[in-house]
Amino acid sequence: MKRVVIAGHRGRMGAMLLERFSLRQELDAVGVDLPFREEELAAACRGARAVILCVPASAIAETAARFVPHMAPETILADITSVKELPLRDMESLWSGPVVGTHPLFGPTPAEGMELRVPVIPGRNASEGDIAFIEALFQGFGCVTFRATAEEHDMAEAKIQGMNFITSAVYFAMTAEDPTLLRYLTPSFLRRKDSAEKQLTENRALFTWLFEANPHSQTMVLQYLGLLSMAATGNVDAILDKAQKWWPQEETARELKEQAKLADIQSTVMGLKKG
Repeated sequence: MKRVVIAGHRGRMGAMLLERFSLRQELDAVGVDLPFREEELAAACRGARAVILCVPASAIAETAARFVPHMAPETILADITSVKELPLRDMESLWSGPVVGTHPLFGPTPAEGMELRVPVIPGRNASEGDIAFIEALFQGFGCVTFRATAEEHDMAEAKIQGMNFITSAVYFAMTAEDPTLLRYLTPSFLRRKDSAEKQLTENRALFTWLFEANPHSQTMVLQYLGLLSMAATGNVDAILDKAQKWWPQEETARELKEQAKLADIQSTVMGLKKG
């Protein structure tokens, strides 16, 4: 039986993972949370195959420093945060044993039928066996894992998570101080406002830290500004052509309509020439 320690098991993600791992007969899942008493850490880490840090990314270094004195050299130190380069650097600076980063791309209560994808980022001194063990933990409750580098992960999250956050913040900052807008609100605006509420209020500090901690955030903002400058010059169609790639079936249908229209025009021209 392999012991897995969940650091931060009272948090929503930590609680979910502890529950899932506890259902596995081959695992001895143990949860530890603040205040992280030394005797509790020593008992939990004794014989542990992995310690998984389920804490905010800003607390990774501080939390890892509490655990590593009690870990055996072969114990895997892992995390689940949604930024990877900085946490991996923090963990590797504190732990000379195997380090593996992960990021469950779903929340603590994923929707039914949702594909549970988890990028796995091998760190320094992580063997194939170490990486496979972490992958198997997630695969054991239906997750689909894939391997990535920390840079690839953070570049992707800078676009997916970071830009979603900062563009929503800018949009609502732009519209917030004009009371005349209240008479003009549309259902689509209200849907967007409801969608952004939790991110910009309850989770404001978390998303701000993730945006600032991701080394690729500024690059993505500059890319976004480039597209906005195209809109400012009236080149909206070029932007829509790029955006259309998210809906390839609609793009195909549009192209077929354009081809049909062109064929009709050509047929009309040919008819006029014959006449």
